[in-house]
Amino acid sequence: MEKVIMHIDVNNAFLSWTAIDLLKQGFAYDIRNSYAVIGGDEEERRGIVVAKSNPCKKLGIKTADTLYSARKKCPNLKVYKGNYSLYKKMSDLLFKHILSYTPDIEILSIDECFIDYTSVQTLYGDPIKFAYKLKDEIYEKLGFSVNIGIASNKLCAKMASDFEKPNKVHTLFEEEVKIKMWPLPIEKLYGVGKKSSEKLKNLKINTIYDLAHADENILYKYFKNNAHKFIESAKGINHEPVKVEKKDPKGIGNSTTLSRDIDDRKELNKILLSIAENVALALQKQNKYANTISIQIKDKFFKTSSHQRKLTNAIHTSKEIYMVSTQLLKELWKGEPIRLLGIRLENLTTTKEYQVSLFENIKEVEEDRNLEVTVSMLKQKYGTSIVKKGSLLDNKIYKKYNE
Repeated sequence: MEKVIMHIDVNNAFLSWTAIDLLKQGFAYDIRNSYAVIGGDEEERRGIVVAKSNPCKKLGIKTADTLYSARKKCPNLKVYKGNYSLYKKMSDLLFKHILSYTPDIEILSIDECFIDYTSVQTLYGDPIKFAYKLKDEIYEKLGFSVNIGIASNKLCAKMASDFEKPNKVHTLFEEEVKIKMWPLPIEKLYGVGKKSSEKLKNLKINTIYDLAHADENILYKYFKNNAHKFIESAKGINHEPVKVEKKDPKGIGNSTTLSRDIDDRKELNKILLSIAENVALALQKQNKYANTISIQIKDKFFKTSSHQRKLTNAIHTSKEIYMVSTQLLKELWKGEPIRLLGIRLENLTTTKEYQVSLFENIKEVEEDRNLEVTVSMLKQKYGTSIVKKGSLLDNKIYKKYNE
């Protein structure tokens, strides 16, 4: 059976989601139909356009314009601040609805995803009819519109969803590439950035058709291994599968979405200690030791980063997990406000071989581990609130994330 891939993209997500929220609050009009933008904080020198309405777009206002520049183009401009907790909530509702049809989803960002429709096609039928059904359901139930691109691979599905907007369904199957994709300017090809498109134009490659018929040997001089990839993309060829996030049964993880963005290391470390206790408890329930630990952070713009370390000595206690995770945070974190923090343990084992250095006391290590296992047993029997670390008893953040 031929693959059927869909790319689902929210139309003007931040502005649409802000508009929906304002209407629910009793706002007099829909800002999507007015001269409105979502903008950064001018007082903190982040005064740029993050999202814009269609009326603003017609006046030449662009994403990343300064608000000063945007106001020169539109004196009646209204600026609304972004609300990232709202956007996360709306994003979750979108993906929850899509997941009700298929688990084969790859989330690209807060407002777009791929789904592999192939395995559920026998359940829901013709992909084009299903895409219209899904698009209309999202609008009726959630209040915002999406574009859906349908193709036999991810690249073409993404290209299709970027055709005419908003609230549209487009296809770009193999037989349609020549007609629908080749006439487009080279900068419209997914995966070709601004600098690459400028280089290609200097080589007289102005359209996707030109790139599809270019000499790979000539392009290699300028783009190295990307030359082959560019030409294949221009021909609509892509073999990348939809990357479905699978739960790894061989690992243990826990993460916390913070109620506010935090940029203070001490606060983040306190939250790490709470998470370390949770994963340590799960580890001890399985009577296992972890040879690899990683931390995950997500910033206010939902950009996710992670940092991993393979350990010389397998770890077993919250103290050990906490000590390593705080070091990983120190190495990974650049000071940006954090909205999610997590720890994951992998390469689990039932053995507890320990290589002692000149500066370690094996007896002390074993006493720490035995004490924590005893505490873990008490928590499993009587609940996690039965024992808490004294240094955290009066800490509000600790209490909040352990309620």
